[in-house]
This record gives sequence, structure tokens and C-alpha cells, in this order.
Amino acid sequence: MTASPAPSAASLSLAFGFRFEDLYDREGLARLDTKFLDALAIADAGLRDRLVAARAAPESLAQKEEAELLLAVAPVLDDFVAELFGIGADLDRLVAAHTETEPLFRVKRKFVQRRAMLKIKADEAAKFDGPALEAEVAGKLGGHFDELAFARAVLDWQADEGAHAASLALAERFCAWAAHTAEGRRRHRSGVLFKPPQKVEPMALVPVDTDASAGYAVHTLHHVRRRDGFALTDPGTSLVGGLGEAHYCIICHEQGKDSCSKGLKEKADESGRAAFKKSPFGVPLPGCPLEERISEFHKLKTEAVPIGALAMITVDNAIVCSTGHRICNDCMKSCIYQRQDPVNIPQAETRTLKDVLGLPWGFEIYSLLTRWNPLSLRRPVPRALTGKRILMVGMGPAGFTTAHHLMNDGHTVVGIDGLKIEPLSPSLSGVDAGGRRVPFQPVRDVESLREPLDDRVMAGFGGVAEYGITVRWDKNFLKIARLLVERRSQFALFGGVRFGGTITAEQAFEMGFDHIALAAGAGKPTVLDLPNGLARGVRTASDFLMALQLTGAARADTIANMQLRLPIVVVGGGLTAIDTATESLAYYPVQVEKFLARYEALAAELGEARVRAAWREEEREIAGEFIAHARAIRAERAAASREGRDARVLELLQAWGGSTIAYRKRMVDSPSYTLNHEEIEKALEEGIRFAEGLTPVRVEIDRFGHASALVVKSSGEAGEREHALPARSILVAAGTQPNTVLAREDAGHFVLDGRFFRAVDDEGNPVSPERSSKPATPHVLLYRDADDRYMSFFGDLHPSFSGNVVKAMGSAKLGYPVVSRVLERRPARPAAESAAFLGQLNGLLRARVHRVERLTPTIVEVVVHAPQAARQFRPGQFFRLQNFETLAPKVEGTRLAMEGLALTGAWVDRDRGLVSTIVLEMGGSSDLCALLKPGEPVVLMGPTGSPTETPGGETVVLAGGGLGNAVLFSIGAALREAGSRVLYFAGYKKAIDRYKVGQIEAAADEVVWCCDESPGFAPGRPQDKSFHGNIVEAMMAHAEGRLGPATIALKDADRLVVIGSDAMMAAVARARHGVLAPHLKASHVAIGSINSPMQCMMKEICAQCLQPHRDPATGKVSYVFSCFNQDQELDRVDFPGLRERLGQNAVQEKLTALWIDRCLKRLGARAAA
Repeated sequence: MTASPAPSAASLSLAFGFRFEDLYDREGLARLDTKFLDALAIADAGLRDRLVAARAAPESLAQKEEAELLLAVAPVLDDFVAELFGIGADLDRLVAAHTETEPLFRVKRKFVQRRAMLKIKADEAAKFDGPALEAEVAGKLGGHFDELAFARAVLDWQADEGAHAASLALAERFCAWAAHTAEGRRRHRSGVLFKPPQKVEPMALVPVDTDASAGYAVHTLHHVRRRDGFALTDPGTSLVGGLGEAHYCIICHEQGKDSCSKGLKEKADESGRAAFKKSPFGVPLPGCPLEERISEFHKLKTEAVPIGALAMITVDNAIVCSTGHRICNDCMKSCIYQRQDPVNIPQAETRTLKDVLGLPWGFEIYSLLTRWNPLSLRRPVPRALTGKRILMVGMGPAGFTTAHHLMNDGHTVVGIDGLKIEPLSPSLSGVDAGGRRVPFQPVRDVESLREPLDDRVMAGFGGVAEYGITVRWDKNFLKIARLLVERRSQFALFGGVRFGGTITAEQAFEMGFDHIALAAGAGKPTVLDLPNGLARGVRTASDFLMALQLTGAARADTIANMQLRLPIVVVGGGLTAIDTATESLAYYPVQVEKFLARYEALAAELGEARVRAAWREEEREIAGEFIAHARAIRAERAAASREGRDARVLELLQAWGGSTIAYRKRMVDSPSYTLNHEEIEKALEEGIRFAEGLTPVRVEIDRFGHASALVVKSSGEAGEREHALPARSILVAAGTQPNTVLAREDAGHFVLDGRFFRAVDDEGNPVSPERSSKPATPHVLLYRDADDRYMSFFGDLHPSFSGNVVKAMGSAKLGYPVVSRVLERRPARPAAESAAFLGQLNGLLRARVHRVERLTPTIVEVVVHAPQAARQFRPGQFFRLQNFETLAPKVEGTRLAMEGLALTGAWVDRDRGLVSTIVLEMGGSSDLCALLKPGEPVVLMGPTGSPTETPGGETVVLAGGGLGNAVLFSIGAALREAGSRVLYFAGYKKAIDRYKVGQIEAAADEVVWCCDESPGFAPGRPQDKSFHGNIVEAMMAHAEGRLGPATIALKDADRLVVIGSDAMMAAVARARHGVLAPHLKASHVAIGSINSPMQCMMKEICAQCLQPHRDPATGKVSYVFSCFNQDQELDRVDFPGLRERLGQNAVQEKLTALWIDRCLKRLGARAAA
């Protein structure tokens, strides 16, 4: 699963006396720049002098003058880089591939569009026999039609028009038919010659078929693009296609009208400022947020200067691997062509990158251009090391782009992210498992970095670009982006570290950071307040996409569980809704085929009765549905193979209900249409339906409590009308809020201004940022202290830059100078101290297994060395424990990588940096904890959640069921230390389940040991009691004096803290108003630690932990995120709702438990039955 080893450094021999290491060293890059200037002087001494002068005073050049200078330098750069890397012949071949296609674009513009199409109108062309014309043309080309050969022939014929009049007349008729008619364009859709720009009709950007027979409009496409699984769905265009877009560009920077980069503007007002024009949908058109030099790179591309073209891009967009095709289109929307198809700039941009990456050492060439770029007048080489330290919070597009810029400004950057970030090979990344710097090897072939997307390690780096963007985009680019920052000695990367939990703002400053930059991105998903709005089968899109793309649920080799049933309805109209609809439909066949394969293997070994034994009635029904569907898909695949055709899996999925987007307004009003209409078309090609004008009303459930339909209402001439959309899966993509949970955790450092953090100026005074991706003044600061330590914010956290990937990256480009400016106020520090500082952080933030100890036959204690997490832990908080997929054992094709486990800290040793977590083996990922080895790196994200209140001077009753006791003994100890008295009811099903007796005794003034199994426990202290039965019965017996004299009376309790299974907590909750009511104060407080299903545990991000609450007085339902505060009032908790949520993946989980048992036996880690 890891990348194949890179070639040895010895295989790269650089020219001019340079070593590979010099390309990653500032002094080496400065010498390289000097060598380039020498080469430029040899080529053109005057040009060299102009470049040096421009670097000295870059603002003195007009835009056009600067462009002309860079365009003149770029060809010399191509030659220099080719000589440096010894790839002259390879570059010559790439240049030839550019130049040999030139006839295509000359003939397309001057002959096809300006001659044939104007001379022969569309209605006349429609009468032609196109295939016959093509055959006649092919005859003149040697029997086979080829666009390039045809273009060359046309140019030859035009050289002597009189002699070739008949051939040119034939060519005119053929071109008119091929370009004017739908049949002709379809026949030649893989080429470029017969794709004339089409007129843009804003209200008909997607050519849909519409069916309104159900009383509302449903949009589909008549043609489909078949998809199978999670391989890359769109590899992008070829070199010819990319050149076609570059040639289509009119190089408008030469007229100062490069609106794709600078934006389409209205006339300037009296102050000289010009507002951006708006699209027909009212969307401003500011152009590329990075102001990439698009027209300039197009010109270089058409002139066959491929490395120079990429260098031109990287001047403003160094991390271009994270933009481009299927990522951004802000540039296209602002293209000078507003009434016809715009230039597909993202395609041309990505193609330009891929062409260079495809060269030998292409990755190293691109990587070099992000650090040394002679076309960058303002910062051709990185600035001198400053010793200043920045904590970069969030490793999404805003985070890694900001980190890049700050390192090029000479600063040291530490990147943290709450997600698990898988380690790369040290020979590739330059970082070993302990975070230490080691030599890394150059990458000769970029293909050595590539992993098939449907078999790719979910690496975690990239934030929303990793889990929020689908396989429409090649996520191998994320590995490239990561290497651009991780290979640099000024950088350290830590996954599984949550800012606000593992480390706070105050602690970061105390550690020695000079600045904190926040790029934590997307946050709280919008929750629809509907009846049955959290029934089983209802998820947020954030929950679905994160489960799909971070846990690896869609891969056949994982043990991740995510249960999805058809039909699917996605609520929303943005790009997230589009992605959720396509990926859910793609996931379904992968899911059921994986289920069937494991079911059949287990049934063959254990017998079907054994496999089905744990299934309840509903689970048998769902499993039967999955198995039947998987067998139907298998049969269709077999039939397609026999008949030599594509498998018609989509038709089966649609027959079973398919995937439908339900949006409250018209499709043309949806954000996905007004901003990314291309993505709607791509989704409809995959068989998605788009139903418009539908407002959700309620979720209907079946007799088992599972979603069965989404009831919506439409409005028309006849008034409002309800419709029931059949839906077993309802995925809510109704938008998200900025991730500002820090304002509630640390109000002293973080203040809100509406939905966003409040911005301040350099002096710390509040300011209001513009709501524009191109503000006149980028206000990215949010905090200043008396020591001139600042915090800043970027990307989706910021009101100017929220919305998409390229805006986030634009925030980095505009914001990093602000950070560097305020860092100048901080005292200097020797740069040499940075290595020791990063080494100290390695010791604090990297988690490793200390020991694993079995406490009972089903309970394991995992003690982790994680010093910073240990320092931060407070009783009641919990962690997310995971092993690394790249280090996990693989058994017969199954990778034993855990899903994230929510584990409460049992105890900590702050002096030794140890955290104890106690795990109940329940048949899933928890069963893998016993495989962990001392010294093994793991993720221990947290602490998260909220500390349990431990007041002094109270009488507190603790009630723990089973594993809940692992949580309570640290809470009890804290309560006693605060001066409260503690009565502890410790309950177990079996006597063998009891553990940590000493710690429980130390946590309580009196313990009542409860056991369902006779004869129960013998108390170890005189004041303690024993009871055979459950906790509620034990409480009654204690209150009634049946257990003997009490040290603490139940009636004196001011507070109850209950932790255990949902059934146990629900029983205590009911008993407080029933049998226990006479024995409790009416004013007592009752709290339960709610074990909602959890995934990210980063506080209000994925929303898997959503828990319904019901007001005991009014019955009003509200929703809380249990990962933010797991301690909840028992009277408000909807325990039936909690049980439903916990069972959302039950069928898969039970089958997976058997599969893991099978794997462990084959691994020799568990005795065979």
C-alpha cells in the first residue's frame, strides 16, 4: 500500500556541480539562481540585466511590461532546467509533441471555423451524408481518417488552392458537417478539430430531460457514463486537448483584459475602485483568487515552452497540484468569453503540470520551482531563515499553502491536524516514524508515487481535499502537495493533534511559538429539524463522505463499516450534495459485493446458521436485500462478460431506487448550478436524478424504526402538495458553518463576529473584512497579545475566503505577508535552535504504545506514551485511538486497520507522559487493540469532549456499568480530591469482568459491587457492599437498608453520574422518576456520559455523534454533538433515539465481527475454535 521505493540518489546526476541536497537548501538555491543568471547573460545579456533590475524594483514595472519580461526569460529557463537534470532529449521530445500539433489549431480556427462553418450553414450541413464524406476524406489520407493528418493535408492543399480546389471543397463540406451537426460532433468527440465554441444559454447549461409526471420536476440525462467503483472517474484531457484550450485563449493580458485572472469589472466609480461584474445568477466574477498568470502560461504553452509555462503558473500558484481540473473554475467563470464556451483553463493548467511531471525527474523539477523560480521577481529564492516559529492548525489546502509561503519567507512551520495522517516511506518524505529527519531520495518517475484511487491508502493529509472531494479528482496530487512541504527541514507534521484539545493557544505560545495560523476549515453541518430526522438511515453528508473516504469503507480490503440502503435521497443543492449523490450510488454495489463475498466465505466455513445467528428480524431482512442485490450484480457482470458488452449495473441500481437529489428550489437556482454546473452534468451522466422544488417535511419510518421515505412538499398552481420519496438512506447536504468551536472552548483568545471569528488589525483593533476573495486589505489577524504574538485565520474560517479550495489557497497568498509583517515585531531567535525545538515537539506530540495488558477475557488496557495528551487530560474526557493502515497487518487480503475508537482515559501519569485507555472487545475494531505492540506508533487524538464536572462539597453517586467503570474511577478520584463524598455502584454482568479494583476503591468512600452472576463479589473493605443483581436493584436495596449500614445515604445525593450501556443508563434514568424517586432529593442533578456513535471526534465536524434531546417539560426536540459534550442530562437524552443511532451499521458490524475473528485466527492471534 505504500509507494514503491524511489531510485537511489546516485541515479540523479545534476549539472553545474550541484548535489540533490542543494535543491532543498537555501544557500544551494541561491547558488543555483546565480548560475541561472549567468546562463541568461550568455543567452541575452540585456535580458539578464532587465531581470536583475526588475527584481530590485518589481513594483516599478507595468503589468504588461512584467509579463513581456517573464515570457522572454521562460525559454531560457527550459533550457537551463533541462541541462541541470540531464533531460535535454526528453524535453526535446515533449517540445516536438507540442509543435507537431500546431496544424490542428491553425486549421481549426482559420479553416473549420472561419471558412467551412461560415460558408456552409448548419441547415445545409445537416443534409450531408457525413460518414460518406468522412470515408471520401479518409481515402485521400491513405484510407484512415486522423485529425492531425487531415489538418496537415488541408494546409498542403491550401498552399496551391487552384490545384486542390476539389479536395478543399470536400474538406469544407466534411468540416461543416462534423462541426455543425450533433452527429458529427459526437462522432469526433475525442478530438479537437470539430469542437467549435457553443453559445452559452445561462438557463440551459445542462441539457436535461425533464419529467414532471409526479407533480414535481425530475431532471435526468438521456446518456450515461458508466462507472464501476472508486477508480479515477475523470483523468482529464490529453496534451492535444490542453493545447486546444491554450490556443483558444486570445492572450488577453496583452490588452490588459485578462479577466480570468483579475476578474470582470464594472466601470470605476469616483474613487477609482471598480466592482466586479456578476454572472446572470448574481454571482460576482472576481476571477482566479490567486491571480494566476493564465494568459501568460497559455502563451508559453502554445509556443512549446512547457517548463516555463509551469514556472509561470507557480509564480502565483506554487501548489498547483491542488487546483485545476475538477477542483476550481473561478477563472472560467470570468473568462473574456461570456456568451460562448469559456476557455477550460483548469484543464490546460492541470495538463501543463502533468506534462512536466511526466518528464524524468519531473516531480523534482516541479518541486524545485516551488522553492526557486526565476520568474518570481519578488521572491525567486527563499528568504533567510528567521528562527520564527508558526503553529499551522489544519493541513487542508489553506494550511499547506500557507505553510509553503511562510517557509519560503524563512520561518519554521509546525503543521497539526486532528485527522490521522499516515506516514510515508522515510526515503520519500525524509521523516522517519519518530519524526526525525533522514535523507530522502529523488523521484525519477512520478508514476512511482501513484496509487490506484480504489486501492489507495486514506492518507489523511489534505483535510477536506482528502475526505470531501471525490474520485472525480486524482488524489495522488495530495501526496505531491504533501511532499512539497514535508521534505523541508523547516517543517514538521503531526496528525491526530486537535488544537483546543491536545494543545491550546496559551500552551502553544508557552512552548515557544511566535504565531498561530488557523486553517481548520469546514465545521458544523446544518441539521434539518424534521420529525424522525435522526432515524436510522439518516446521515449528514459530512458523516457519509468522511466514513467513505477516510475509513476506507469502499475498499474491499478494509474492515470499515458503513451501511447504506437503496433508494437514496440526498437533500441539498450544493456541490457536496452532488458528490454525495454520486459517491453513494457508486458505493452501494461495492458494499453489497463485499458483503456477499465475506458472507459466502464465512458460511462455507461456519455454516449459514452460525453466520446468521446474531441477526435480528430486521437485520435478516437487510442482509437478504444485500445478498440478493449482490448476486444480481454478479450475474449481470457475468452476462456482460459472455456477451462482450458493458455491465448494466446502473440499470439495476436505478430499478432498486437509485439516487435522487431533492432540492427546495429550481435546479438553475442551486449553488451547484450557478457555481459548478459542469458537476451537475457529470453527476446526471452517472445516473443521478435531480428533483427540484421539494422541501423536506418529515422522515417516514418502517416498523423497525428505519427510514422508509422522505416526505416533501412542492408548491404549484394548485397549491402545496406532499409527496413521499421512497428512501432507505437520506443524506443531508444542507451546508456547513465555519469551524469556530474554539470560541466556546477559549473565549479569552477567540471572539466571534457573526458566523466567523472576529478580525483585528496589526494593533489588535477589531475590523470588518470584505466579503470578497480579493479584498483591498486582507484582514487575516484575529488576536494580538502584549508580547506581539498574533493569531491569524484562513480559508473557510475567514469571511473573505470561504467557499472553495482555490479561495482557501488565495487566502494563503494574500495573508502570509501579513503574518511575516507582524512576526517582525517578535524578537530574533537563532535559526539553529529550530531543530531542537522540533525534536522537543516530536517527544510531546507523537504517540506510541507503551504496553498492552489483558485485564479480563474481553477487556484490554492499552497504555500509550503521549506526553502532551497526558498533560491535557481531565477526568471524563476521551480520545480517538487508531493504528496506522500502512503499519497494520494484512491477512489474506484484509488490512487490519482500525476504525476510530472512542476511548475514555482511565488514568494518566503526567510525569511519565502515559495515558491509559481500556477497551472492551466487541467484535469490531476493538478486537485489534490486543495486536498493538510496545513502541508501535499510533494516533491518540485528544483529549476531546468536555471534562466531567467534579465539584467540591457535594455528595455524589457514581453508577458504572461494565466498561463505564474505566471512566468513573478517575472521576471519583477527582471528586474526592475536590472534597466531595462518593458512593459508587459498580456493575458487571459476570464476575470475571471486574478489573482495577484498587482504583475503584480509591475513587469512592463506599462501593457497592453489583454482579448479575451469582454469588457476586466479596467486598474488600468494611464499608463496601455486595449485591447480586443489576444497578437499579442495588440502589433500591442500598436505599432501603437491605445491604447493611450505609456510609453514604442515597437520599443525600446531590448529583448522579451514570456511565454504561445505553440500556443501563436508560434504566437508571427511568428509575429516578419511579422506584428510586422516594429515595432521591428532588433537586438532584443526573448526568449520563452518552456513548453516541462517533467518527472524527473533533467537535462538530462530521456529525455522526449527533444525539437527539427531548425537553422533559415541552417535548421539543433538539440536537447535540456528543463529541463536544458527552455528559448530558439524563432527563433530556432520547435513549430510544440513541439506541437507533448505535444500530445504524448493525448488519455489517455483525458480519465484520465474524470476519475479524477469522482474520485473527489465521494470523495466529486467536485460538481456533
